[in-house]
Amino acid sequence: MAKVKGAIVVDIEKCKGCGVCVPACPTDVIALAKEVNGKGYHYAYMVNPDACTGCTNCAVVCPDGVITVYRIKVQ
Repeated sequence: MAKVKGAIVVDIEKCKGCGVCVPACPTDVIALAKEVNGKGYHYAYMVNPDACTGCTNCAVVCPDGVITVYRIKVQ
């Protein structure tokens, strides 16, 4: 069975930093940045990208739909 590696892309300028995605991630990949976006919000980012499995939990719970999840099969 092939392993799946995931990655997320967050639209930083549209992220409101609500943090709903942080506890939704089963592998603790997401955190809120110390920096802020143009609107003054701490945005979500991948703090531990190697652990991402591409489960899409973060994208499903995001109220603003600013997270896109990518998945690739690795051998």
